[in-house]
Amino acid sequence: MATPKIPLVLATTNAGKATEIRAALKGLPFKVMTLAEIGVKAAFPETGKTFEANARGKSLHYSRKSAFLTLAEDSGLEVEALGGAPGIRSARFSSPGATDSKNNLKLLRLLKGVPAPRRKARFVCCMVLSLNGRKLKTVRGQVRGRIAAEPKGDLGFGYDPVFFYRPWGRTFGEISPARKNTVSHRGRALARMKAFLAGRR
Repeated sequence: MATPKIPLVLATTNAGKATEIRAALKGLPFKVMTLAEIGVKAAFPETGKTFEANARGKSLHYSRKSAFLTLAEDSGLEVEALGGAPGIRSARFSSPGATDSKNNLKLLRLLKGVPAPRRKARFVCCMVLSLNGRKLKTVRGQVRGRIAAEPKGDLGFGYDPVFFYRPWGRTFGEISPARKNTVSHRGRALARMKAFLAGRR
């Protein structure tokens, strides 16, 4: 008889993030579910001033609602020439109802004329795991690159098409998700979280 899998809820409504997290946790004895799959509506206001504060708030909030292990993350892009923007406003950088395309266009417009050496950027991801309103683990991952002059590739989501990863000479939008996640901010955070979850089996 197969061992029942442990429920683990992903506190996100972002399909791209959910896909990456599911893939990273494959092989562990967890039944990974989204908020929609357990019938919980996303209504937590992200008012934190840091990625960690937002991830912690979501994780604690939804773990109380679900009573399951709950994994939340907050991530975004920080551009040196823009003083760290868009930062925690990455998803809604261009407007409250922003799209990936609009966010990328605004970013490139703000950086128009800025030379490559000053287009340094990094992706940051913070993840928090909670259970019944109690934080169990916090992990962080980041990856450095620069903002390209124009979008390239359609393999990723968010700012992937404009994030140039120098070691591979391509934007994240030109790299397969599986390969990207070996070096990405979310991939690095997930590797640390996966190691922690593996110890809870």
